[in-house]
Amino acid sequence: MDDAVDVIIGQWARTRPDVDVSPMGVAGRVSRASRLLEREAREFLTGHGLEAWEFDMLATLLRSGEDATMCMKDMSAAGMVSPGALTNRMDHLVKRGLVTRRQAPGNRRKTLVSLTEEGRRVVDDVLERHAANEDRLLACLSPADREVLSALLRKLLVSLGDTPASARPPRSR
Repeated sequence: MDDAVDVIIGQWARTRPDVDVSPMGVAGRVSRASRLLEREAREFLTGHGLEAWEFDMLATLLRSGEDATMCMKDMSAAGMVSPGALTNRMDHLVKRGLVTRRQAPGNRRKTLVSLTEEGRRVVDDVLERHAANEDRLLACLSPADREVLSALLRKLLVSLGDTPASARPPRSR
């Protein structure tokens, strides 16, 4: 069975047979799969009263450790969000009563963000159902298929520079 990318590659083969567009098969499918998975996740989370970015921020805090507290700089890196956007997001989550912000003891320039009890309840309530929804979205893939695809995507992401922030060399200023 063909997908939309097969149609595009076929069109290129007829229009420009001299150009190897086979990389578009991978890049196009990764891009399209990302958009489709994000749309499904967004619809699921909206149905549970959360924007996707809200869930991402709350889940980042929850998985950070027992006290569910992180500094804003680490939140920015973990969420791949600019500091300005993160401030706006945290303002919103503070207003919703899902997180608190405070200055770090002994360092006025460092701001700590923590889940409130309500924030923890909200993210805990949605987490298992979110994971089950993602399992549903990947149901066409066997566990072995998922492992192979995950390994290949990891290899691609690492080659593109997507490594944990702690493994990256510091930026020069």
